[in-house]
Amino acid sequence: MRIGIISLIHESNTFISTPTTLDHFRQESLVTEDDVVQRWGRTSHEIGGFLEGVQSAGSEPVPIMAAWAMPGGAVEAGTYQTLLDMITDGLDQSTPLDGLLVAPHGAGVSEEHPDMDGHWLSIVREQVGPEIPIISTLDPHANLSQRMVTACDATIAYRTNPHLDQRQIGLQAAELMVRTLRGEIRPTQAASFPSMAINIERQNTAEDPCRSMYDFADQMLMRDGLLSNSILLGFAFSDVVEMGSSFVVVTDNNSDLAQTCADEMSRHLLERRQEFIANLLGIDQSIELAMRAENPVCLLDMGDNVGGGSPGDSTFLAHALTAQRIGRSFVCLFDPESVREAEGAGVGERVTLRMGGKTDPRHGEPLVSVVTVRSLQDGDYTEDKVRHGGRSWGLMGRTAIVETDHGMTVQLTSLRNAPISLEHIRCCGLDPSSFDLLVAKGVVSPVTAFREVCPTLIRVNTPGSTSADMTSFDYRHRRRPLFPFEPL
Repeated sequence: MRIGIISLIHESNTFISTPTTLDHFRQESLVTEDDVVQRWGRTSHEIGGFLEGVQSAGSEPVPIMAAWAMPGGAVEAGTYQTLLDMITDGLDQSTPLDGLLVAPHGAGVSEEHPDMDGHWLSIVREQVGPEIPIISTLDPHANLSQRMVTACDATIAYRTNPHLDQRQIGLQAAELMVRTLRGEIRPTQAASFPSMAINIERQNTAEDPCRSMYDFADQMLMRDGLLSNSILLGFAFSDVVEMGSSFVVVTDNNSDLAQTCADEMSRHLLERRQEFIANLLGIDQSIELAMRAENPVCLLDMGDNVGGGSPGDSTFLAHALTAQRIGRSFVCLFDPESVREAEGAGVGERVTLRMGGKTDPRHGEPLVSVVTVRSLQDGDYTEDKVRHGGRSWGLMGRTAIVETDHGMTVQLTSLRNAPISLEHIRCCGLDPSSFDLLVAKGVVSPVTAFREVCPTLIRVNTPGSTSADMTSFDYRHRRRPLFPFEPL
């Protein structure tokens, strides 16, 4: 059996004006054929699970394309068309195929197609025809559309946030595919779309209220005929009709059972909807709590969540730490201009820098300070542990480590970096445990890494393009009513 593998993953924040381009994909992953195996085969990503699962069953994996870019603005129209052409051309060159394993994100938006993932999955379905099974994985931050569900025979989302089970989900999808092709099962799926959006501050699957919801889903899997069920937590930073939480259930040739179970999961969520309202702590309150807690303390900068597409140069927390003259603290800022100025000054020299706050006013004003340049680094690192997102590499570009007079260490990077690994600190010769306070620009994704050294993690309600205060966004396309915006 020849099983094709296609991945096009982008989490698109429509509240960011800068589009995602082909260069952003080239920077991280834009590979085809055997290069897919080289880039992703050994990772904890679902592509690695696809490859392992297909090969273990004695089938032939046929890698077609694996494209991934750092979360950011909507995908530029020409870029999306290029990616789509690569998919369709790759399918033409890979025939005949017996099945397809696909890995979209589920919250992809292009300038022309708000439901980007539903669009390319539908194109693929049209190209291969109705007989070839297509099994899809999704990020639980997907804004699921009926179009995505219709294009595929089965859909399975990761069950963890931080996302640590991606390879296992890839293996599960591959097993379903092999069983389908052997005629053992006939996957049939249905989805349910409750009028609710789960706040990102409530989306840690290891903590309640999410943990109890996943326990409910796990118990449901004991019913006869169910092959899988998935919770799509949703992605609030895409202003699309599909924005919100949803559920999808896969059965063995029982569409009524699939719909009944999906609707039951929706009712379970709606009955507990008040538990999913965010607990929002302001900057001053969070720092006050941090100063009383056991250190090191990780302050999770929710408004500048790079994993949600934000620019990574918000300065609100850096300004607050500076104003209170809190030393032994660490902040990372995306700021290529300051990197160049620090490099021009040289290691050991003092220089005045305007750090961060350069993308737009929404993320604060630059932090102007005299700093000492401590080191200059290449900024690339590898991670050998399972971390959120399934990647084994990180790219920060040319990086400068500078220190303010009151003891704040600022890591200035030339590329945006999602802080899912402590290696982004260690690769610059720094020990994360040597700081009292560390700022991580994320909400849930940094938790696994930073919990290794930080006994206390505090989510901070900072302003920005990924603010946890969903009422701060001007939604024009979301469905209505939608809790918590409107009462149900």
